[in-house]
Amino acid sequence: MSTVIEVRHLCCGWGSRTILEDVNFSVARGEVVTILGGSGCGKSTLLKHLIGLYPPRSGSIQVVGNELVGADSKGREAILRKIGVMYQSGALFGSMSILDNITLPLTSFSQLDAKAIDTLARLKLRLVGLEEFADFYPNELSGGMQKRAAIARAMALDPQILFLDEPSAGLDPITSAELDRLIRRLAETQGVTMMVVTHELASIAAIADRAIMLDKSIKGILAIDTPAALAQSSDARVASFFNAQRPARAAV
Repeated sequence: MSTVIEVRHLCCGWGSRTILEDVNFSVARGEVVTILGGSGCGKSTLLKHLIGLYPPRSGSIQVVGNELVGADSKGREAILRKIGVMYQSGALFGSMSILDNITLPLTSFSQLDAKAIDTLARLKLRLVGLEEFADFYPNELSGGMQKRAAIARAMALDPQILFLDEPSAGLDPITSAELDRLIRRLAETQGVTMMVVTHELASIAAIADRAIMLDKSIKGILAIDTPAALAQSSDARVASFFNAQRPARAAV
């Protein structure tokens, strides 16, 4: 499989504080890779740099073979058109219907006519099971449905890569599991590469081909492997993270 994300010697920080240094990894086309780790390890920082919100102190971020770091405005726009982002809050516009939220990026960044935009937006809603709720407003939907609508909007322009920031945050376990199944199904049926920030072990096991574990103490990547391999890691720090979320066995 070809590589769609290539990160080399990435160093990120705010002010005098270094958050991540010498981060290296690659993501293959069609892969679902989760980013995990304890609080303050740099998960959100890494995501914000990967989607171009902030420039790194140093290093390289290549997206589908194009260098994001230092790219001019035209180059950045071309790169960012290849990605979609679902923010943790969903970031849906409350004054707009769900359908209008989906059509917004199509109206802004495509040359399609109104009829084609409407058809495509409804197709995206159908992919996430919300076609019947096209005329609803965000506050009329449950938390899980809002998350699905946010995913539909992130996919509106048919991105090659989808970034999701804590998609299951604030959801109950049943709704979270339903969202995990949707994410995995979209990855498999739509062929989109995904990078997902999460700390939920159930989600990692359900959706990830590989997981990148960050660690605050080393300001970088502690481990990269399949979820199953990480769960059996001999590294005490990796084992501690995974075991901390496992329910304790009932006393006999």
